[in-house]
Amino acid sequence: MVKLSVVIITLNEERNIGRCLQSVKSVADDIVVVDSGSTDRTAEICHENGARFIPHAWEGFTATKNFAVHQAAYPLILALDADEALSEDLKKSILQAKESNNTFAGQVNRLTNYCGKWIKHCGWYPDRKIRLFNRSTARWTGMLIHESVETDPGIGIWQLEGDLLHYSYYTIADHIAQANRFTDLTAHEAWLKGRRASLWQILLNPLARFVRDYFFRAGFLDGYYGFVVCRISAHATFLKYAKLRQLQSGEPQQSL
Repeated sequence: MVKLSVVIITLNEERNIGRCLQSVKSVADDIVVVDSGSTDRTAEICHENGARFIPHAWEGFTATKNFAVHQAAYPLILALDADEALSEDLKKSILQAKESNNTFAGQVNRLTNYCGKWIKHCGWYPDRKIRLFNRSTARWTGMLIHESVETDPGIGIWQLEGDLLHYSYYTIADHIAQANRFTDLTAHEAWLKGRRASLWQILLNPLARFVRDYFFRAGFLDGYYGFVVCRISAHATFLKYAKLRQLQSGEPQQSL
């Protein structure tokens, strides 16, 4: 059976990291946590769960995750965020993948828990992500945000059974705060790529996003929190274009 390293990056994740580490113990031969300056109990919890805890200055999502991958003891990598955990079916799929000697990348369906409710629509599910890969044939890519795993040509993508459980937001305030932080990054990245925002985009794109997610992607089936998710996502679209418009006007921005 091929050996597997689980790789996680953290910053003040005491609320989540224990659940994440507990969920991977049955599949991991090595657990690496790269931490960018936690001041809470993250380090203590990692040590209690047998993880190798490596302090490392923050370099951005892509560079920090690639650094973490190269600290792993084994080339087969399972890359997780601290607020994620493996479902029982996903654990079984990963164990089956370890028995194969084939070169491949494993794609998972990510299921998000929002204020205690699993969101199965709104464009949030199945939210497919490549998270199992060999570091010799794949790596993290991206600029400021929305990093993803890119594989070499010819590498097969396997869909793994089971869900990656994502405990993203405990409160609506968490979602709003993250939308504000992330739209700083998405607007700046769009600016660096030469994109510009028109007044029509600021006016119409948030509405289009809500209609798409709530009606066409059936967000209404997720009840009250489905409405909240779609409404905040639409507002995040507004923020992205408004912040991009501010950048193109030459007005100063908060440093990223």
